[in-house]
Amino acid sequence: MKKPLPVLTTDAEAMRFLETADLSGFDLSGLKPHSFEFARKSKQVNMRFSEQLLDAVKARAAAEGMSYQRFIRQALEAAVGSRG
Repeated sequence: MKKPLPVLTTDAEAMRFLETADLSGFDLSGLKPHSFEFARKSKQVNMRFSEQLLDAVKARAAAEGMSYQRFIRQALEAAVGSRG
C-alpha cells in the first residue's frame, strides 16, 4: 500500500519535499494536472485594482506562501476551469 502525500502549505515546503523525496512510494492518484502555471508567460495584462482588493490579494497570497501574481493566475485558472 502506498502512503499518502504530506500536506504542504507553501511553495518552499513543496520544494524541500521534492528535493529529497522518492515519489515512487506515494499514492499520486489524486493529483490534478496544472496546465497554465508552468507554461511560459509570454503575455502581459495590466489591470487596475482598488487598494483594498490588492492588499487583500497580497495578504491571501502571502498566507498561501506564494507571490500575489501567481495567486491571481491560479484564481483565474480556477475560474476558467470551473466554467469549461
